[in-house]
Amino acid sequence: MNDWIIYSVGFLAQILFSSRLIIQWISSEKTKRVVTPTLFWTLSLIASFLLFIYGYLRDDFAIMLGQALTYFIYIRNLQLQNQWKKVPLILRFTLLFMPIFITLFYFNNNRIDINIFFKNEDIPFWLLLLGIISQVIFTLRFVYQWLYSEKHKSSSLPFGFWALSLVGSLLILTYAIFRQDPVLFVGHILGTVIYIRNLIILKKQNA
Repeated sequence: MNDWIIYSVGFLAQILFSSRLIIQWISSEKTKRVVTPTLFWTLSLIASFLLFIYGYLRDDFAIMLGQALTYFIYIRNLQLQNQWKKVPLILRFTLLFMPIFITLFYFNNNRIDINIFFKNEDIPFWLLLLGIISQVIFTLRFVYQWLYSEKHKSSSLPFGFWALSLVGSLLILTYAIFRQDPVLFVGHILGTVIYIRNLIILKKQNA
């Protein structure tokens, strides 16, 4: 597949990820509180699916792992906001099972080769390890957010979410520089600024 098609998928995903952060940031600035619009989770879900595809096309296990771990947390947050049932039934089933179907399809057709992901000449083992650690930390923010929201029975973005977001984003930026991946680099530059701003808003909010 042509590189421009692969990068188009990746940049589209990052545009959606960046859009969700901008929408969340503007909403928070208006209310002077950190808020979580429904559109934040909707855009997250769509972007996550696209970035999963991008990771596969780039033979980048770290990217695929990060998206696989957060995809269903996005759906759960839409459920907590009572928005998931408003999505047409066919689309709900498509979003729920499409990533699983794609994984099984490629696996059964011998399209997934573990050696490609873990012994990729373009990604030294130390860099792959950095990428995996970065994605795990970045993903833990949503695990933390999910557990926090389940405890409070309300979808919200607490302080720990933004702190983990900042640390994970800085690590992914480092990975992107060594990996020479413009999609990851551009996407996380803006994110880092917004994470810092949300931490500042939360500090003032709780003062």
